[in-house]
Amino acid sequence: MRVSRVAVLIREPSDAWEGLRSALGLMVENLVADCYFIGAPVKLPAGKTSGDFQDSLELLADLDGQCFTDNPADAERYQFLTHASLERMAARLPGYGLVIPF
Repeated sequence: MRVSRVAVLIREPSDAWEGLRSALGLMVENLVADCYFIGAPVKLPAGKTSGDFQDSLELLADLDGQCFTDNPADAERYQFLTHASLERMAARLPGYGLVIPF
């Protein structure tokens, strides 16, 4: 089975940066990758800024990827990070060939 769509589920705040970067890496391999921040407010590692995170979100969007969060504050803080309920996110998951719990 050939996978073309991948969902990256980010469940720990400290994994926000690496989860997003992993999704970008999948996009480079010509896969469609979307990120889901579930119960994980964005927490960036030392040396990374909100601007760095925003740039990565924008790049993912430019490559036709999407990012969703159940945290309204993060959705307001970062452009290209869309607020969605857990139910809405769960309803989208069957559309992926691969779901990666990060």
